[in-house]
Amino acid sequence: MDKSFEEKMEDLEKIVKELEKGDLNLDHSVSKFEKGIQISKECNKILEEAERKITILLNKDGEIKEDNFETEE
Repeated sequence: MDKSFEEKMEDLEKIVKELEKGDLNLDHSVSKFEKGIQISKECNKILEEAERKITILLNKDGEIKEDNFETEE
């Protein structure tokens, strides 16, 4: 089973703390960094999927209308 967004963020925070300590050798640091990048990409994908699912309910002429949520980039 895949981890939730929150669990992935916790994993990412642990990796950051380990890297910030500076106790790891170079190979282990690079490995942890690569894992952190992978988790970061997974979290970004989850956020993008959630953004696509978000809808805004607008009250128009007494009716509720569902519109897709769009961000300004």
